[in-house]
Amino acid sequence: MRRAGPGWLVAWAACALVASAAQGATVFRWTGADGVVHYGDHAPRDARIRVTTLQVPGDAAASVARLRLARVDGRVHAIADNHLAGPIEVMLRSADAPEPRADPALPARATVPAGGSALVAVVEPVPGRQTRLLLDTVPGRPAAQPRDVVYRFPLRQARVRLEQGFDGAFSHADAQNRHALDFAADIGTPVLAARDGVVMQVEASYRTNARAPSAAARANFIRVVHDDGTMALYAHLDADGVDVAPGTRVRAGQPIGRSGNTGYSTGPHLHFVVQANRGMRLESIPVRVLGPDGIVAVDAR
Repeated sequence: MRRAGPGWLVAWAACALVASAAQGATVFRWTGADGVVHYGDHAPRDARIRVTTLQVPGDAAASVARLRLARVDGRVHAIADNHLAGPIEVMLRSADAPEPRADPALPARATVPAGGSALVAVVEPVPGRQTRLLLDTVPGRPAAQPRDVVYRFPLRQARVRLEQGFDGAFSHADAQNRHALDFAADIGTPVLAARDGVVMQVEASYRTNARAPSAAARANFIRVVHDDGTMALYAHLDADGVDVAPGTRVRAGQPIGRSGNTGYSTGPHLHFVVQANRGMRLESIPVRVLGPDGIVAVDAR
């Protein structure tokens, strides 16, 4: 039976990673009766004073990054706060036209270190109208240079059962997952780190699966960043099936979680893929995996 693999990952990466990048915030700009430009967290009550709003769409999760607005020397600084234990790339853009003046001009990009912050742009609100800002995020640093390494088999089981390999027609046709591997595994099978790295991001709260793309964002996973900037994703883990915390350094072969059947999936399996950020887009990279009987054949199946 085919297992649904990275098809769900596209929707999850495109939606969850972007939508959760913004948090609600509003800065008001107005000109007082004395002709002086003012900024504040609340609009003035005097209806005769024109108010311009710089607004950031909100998202309760904000699991990847937060867009924070700060007033510095009379201008609005757009700052990205990275919530992950690994680097991310962000792009600040306007949802409206014409775009507000900014330094650098929008859309503006920045790389934000693990758990850190970065000034993305200094924005000048457009007088007389509301300006909406959006922050797109992609995990990883864009300058990653993948090394040719052999990855360890990511499961503690004696037999390799590959359900879908590279370029699998079922769900391995997009750039993020073209070189993904779906290994059949009983629920609760120990998942092992395939390479040394640092745990960058985890999700373990989901408990169900569904054979529909609408379940794409409800899969448990572990993302590990390697020293060359590439990232391994271990997905469809069991409910509460994550045994490592963000920021933990792991060694190849170390147990990090337990396989499961969460999210968009038709049966228990581990979705394993190594990705690199190619400038605000994730691309999977071909890997060699050493299984119990040698290098795993990665045909589509």
